[in-house]
Amino acid sequence: MKFTVGRDALGEAVAWVARALPSRPVIPVLSGLLLQAGEHGLTLSCFDYEVSARVRVAADVEEAGMALVPGRLLAEITRSLPLLPAEFSCAADMVSLTCGGAEFTLVSLPVLDYPALPEPPEPAGTVDGGVLAAAAAQVVPSASRDDTLPMLTAVCLDIDGAVMTLAATDRYRMAVRQVSWEPTAAGLRAAALVPAKTLADVARTMAAGVPVTVAFGTSDDERGVPGSGTRAAATPASALGEPRPAEGMISFEGGGRRLTARLIAGEFIRYRSRFPAEFSCRAELPAGPFIEAVRRVSLVAERASPVRLAFGPGLVVIEAQAEGRARAVESVAADFVGNERTISFNPHYLLDGLAAAAVSEAAAPGAARQPATPGPAIPGEAGEAASAHGGRIRLEFSSAAKPALITWASEEIPAARAGTEDGAAATGSADADDAEPARAGAGDAETGGTGADRSGGEPVSRAGQESTPAFRYLVVPQRAPVRT
Repeated sequence: MKFTVGRDALGEAVAWVARALPSRPVIPVLSGLLLQAGEHGLTLSCFDYEVSARVRVAADVEEAGMALVPGRLLAEITRSLPLLPAEFSCAADMVSLTCGGAEFTLVSLPVLDYPALPEPPEPAGTVDGGVLAAAAAQVVPSASRDDTLPMLTAVCLDIDGAVMTLAATDRYRMAVRQVSWEPTAAGLRAAALVPAKTLADVARTMAAGVPVTVAFGTSDDERGVPGSGTRAAATPASALGEPRPAEGMISFEGGGRRLTARLIAGEFIRYRSRFPAEFSCRAELPAGPFIEAVRRVSLVAERASPVRLAFGPGLVVIEAQAEGRARAVESVAADFVGNERTISFNPHYLLDGLAAAAVSEAAAPGAARQPATPGPAIPGEAGEAASAHGGRIRLEFSSAAKPALITWASEEIPAARAGTEDGAAATGSADADDAEPARAGAGDAETGGTGADRSGGEPVSRAGQESTPAFRYLVVPQRAPVRT
């Protein structure tokens, strides 16, 4: 094997594949990164029986061949190479890398012991890479990091015809984003629980204008195989209006890159029923100034301390404090309608929701974005873009003890909607440090999402399906400490 490849292309490809390498491989050979040189250029790949990554880059191949080298070591080396073409050659069990005056020799791992990469399932549809990247950036931060409930560590891809909905929750907040895509089969109804880390890795390298092919398998609804995730053995899930559970593996492919991952078994919670139909209070705030103010004020908040929002005539006062050490207050212009004028949030959860809502504007058609630049919209940059365009954030709630909704203020909604006692609204209870949110949000998850909705009826939208914002962020308020 002998080939020459550009340093930047090599470094980017190696870094992307290396992210999929296992941190603790069960056998040493799984720590390797496979190099394959042939007539189509250079292909780099890895597979650990759970996740696989493959990328193809242009290379001047003099002699075809393959070699398995230590992946993380190669990633460290490529990051430090000079800005010159890299030359690879293989002799016996050694792989040589020369770049300018730098020379490295790596002991190759046994290729014959390395597992073959899995073949992707049949394509389910395609979505624009920039759209998928932006949606993932909005939703992934809300996924749980608690491995005791694996399905909450996933992002649910809920497919309903030409609409793909991404949803994630950690029981204290829930993010939902709808995007348009092109399914291979009209009327496709399916759901797939994708590990949040996998989706984040996919989004990190996808570019606007580049189609991404999504492929996964669905269970055979007619058979009702135990453990397949179907809810009724003799009735197809589509007849019940439920998505067909995806099973096995999911694949994302676009721009010469393909990432596959094993799906998380089970069904997601009934997230649609968690959103209240109405709110009694609504505030609209300038996105950029409000996000920056919350970020500054949050600097003094202790780990368990909330950020308090107090609405007055034409403004909102943002306040946080570290008991006995520091206090911060800042005012921002705001339009407010309602009777409940004070609400408090965990600062981290609030900032995640505000930044994600701003991504809605930064990723919208006509927003400034480099079409060829891979990766999702960056929340900080999204806030600046929203400020430059005069964008506004909408915050809706009914009381300081019930979940609040954060959206982008892009359409008109009736100002004073009557509040209702909506038991199905919450992903949890009023206190972010209370155990009850975990019970409410995880109840359906632990039973595979088959439990009855707490409202006792069918899920309802806020103001009809047509007026539902593309991105919604439901967050549980946090009880503010009582001042003495």
